[in-house]
Amino acid sequence: MNKKTDAQTIVSSIKNESTLALCGFTLMGACETFLKELEDSFLIKGYPNNLTVIHAAGHSDRKSGIERLAYKGLVSKIIGSHWGLAPKWGELINNNEVEAHCLPQGQLTHLFRAMAGGKPGNFSKVGIGTFVDPRIEGGRINEKAKQNDSYVDLISIQREEYLFYKEVPIDLCVIRGTTADEFGNVTMEDEALKLEALSIAQATKRYGGKVIIQVKNYVKRGTLSSKDVVIPGIYVDDILLAEEPLQEHRQTACSFYNPVFSGWLKEPLEEIDALPLDIRKIIGRRAVKELFPGAIVNLGTGIPGDTVGPVSEEEGILGAINLTVESGAIGGQPLGGTDFGITRNAEAIIEHPYQFDYYTGRGVDITYMGTAEVDFQGNVNVSKFGSKTVGCGGFIDITQNARKVVFCSTFTAGGCEVVIKDNKIKIAKEGKFRKFKEFIGQITFSGDYSKNKNQEVLYITERAVFKLTQDGLMLIEIAPGVDLNRDILAQMDFKPIISNNLKEMDVEIFSEGKMGVGEQFYENDFKQQSVIY
Repeated sequence: MNKKTDAQTIVSSIKNESTLALCGFTLMGACETFLKELEDSFLIKGYPNNLTVIHAAGHSDRKSGIERLAYKGLVSKIIGSHWGLAPKWGELINNNEVEAHCLPQGQLTHLFRAMAGGKPGNFSKVGIGTFVDPRIEGGRINEKAKQNDSYVDLISIQREEYLFYKEVPIDLCVIRGTTADEFGNVTMEDEALKLEALSIAQATKRYGGKVIIQVKNYVKRGTLSSKDVVIPGIYVDDILLAEEPLQEHRQTACSFYNPVFSGWLKEPLEEIDALPLDIRKIIGRRAVKELFPGAIVNLGTGIPGDTVGPVSEEEGILGAINLTVESGAIGGQPLGGTDFGITRNAEAIIEHPYQFDYYTGRGVDITYMGTAEVDFQGNVNVSKFGSKTVGCGGFIDITQNARKVVFCSTFTAGGCEVVIKDNKIKIAKEGKFRKFKEFIGQITFSGDYSKNKNQEVLYITERAVFKLTQDGLMLIEIAPGVDLNRDILAQMDFKPIISNNLKEMDVEIFSEGKMGVGEQFYENDFKQQSVIY
């Protein structure tokens, strides 16, 4: 059986109103040969149209990936988790030109696996108390979606509340590998991530749909090592050979192929220059003080991903902690920006759904995440603010289950500037927008849910540190040089609880040179091991 075909044949066979499942993470896994042909077919011929697209992770670099499908009429409904790197999708969603459902990234990966096993959906506590909860918004992220049913129900199992994520029958999926043989057995030797490709393929076959694989190598049947096969040929209907691999089958946004990203080589990590002492580094320095030897850590994008690793490296403690990325990478040095999701010198790369099994099973000691808005109850919004729709990504899965959550953010947004001098901080220019608000645009992190779990939660900014208590947000630290009333309370929409033991943030956070965290870090590690042995 010859399963090899071309993009035009595949696209011409797609029926209007079909449900298409895609698998990717930023630009990793993007099947550009297929996506480009689908885009061109719609723009030139007007079909296929009114598709439903379902994808687990953010899958774009602002111009490629699912961004190629962001046209009114091409897609009538999208079910995904994140569109931060897909600005055209953000516009379609905000303008109600597509029905948009935002569900947690980890739950979507688990939903694919549940559907593959013949189940009608997947149940989990993830999402309770957030905008995903059907008592709030049910994941319906725009008005067009709110006119229709939610993909989430509230159910009770053994007298406990759970959310039930409903099945989404799939007509076809397009996923990616590196090499396929004539029968469709697929390996992923050059791919940076395994993602949820196997689960999507199995789920598609469960509904009688077609599985299409884009690869860059095509070989004789029987020549692939059986243990290297990630997608068996019995799941595969069509094989699409990338027409221009350099542009249409890139390993990542930054690289056509780097063996370090796929785990084949380990490279010496160059000594990086210390970050300049600025507002972001101050936040990262205070955050690093929450680490401990052996901690299993998840880093979100933005200030956490940009500062926690470099500050840890500068302080000499990076090798004593374990960084993980939700995409499946464990260990090594995670990358950021449009290459978020991959890691240099990873110690292991596992499948996307299994990484979220570990996360939702409380495997993360500390997660560092950004914030857009915070209210007195400790609720956090990172998914929708003003006219901007970003989505939640894996934020809900991770923050609801990590043992400690550390939110890292500037105190205000929109041009906040500080002067750091003599181990003190001065607010030179206040940001245009307040982040600590009476009402937030959407609940992506539920303070009440966290309190019920007695979770430890901190909110770290350049001028103040807050702690979530049963009674609300408590101010526990203030930066040296900052005026409590002028620089903190007057810049908030609500008055926080002020700790009776309000402390000054450690002075070394605002000093040039190292903070000296390393010596104390390893001293504590030695003491702990001495007690054990």
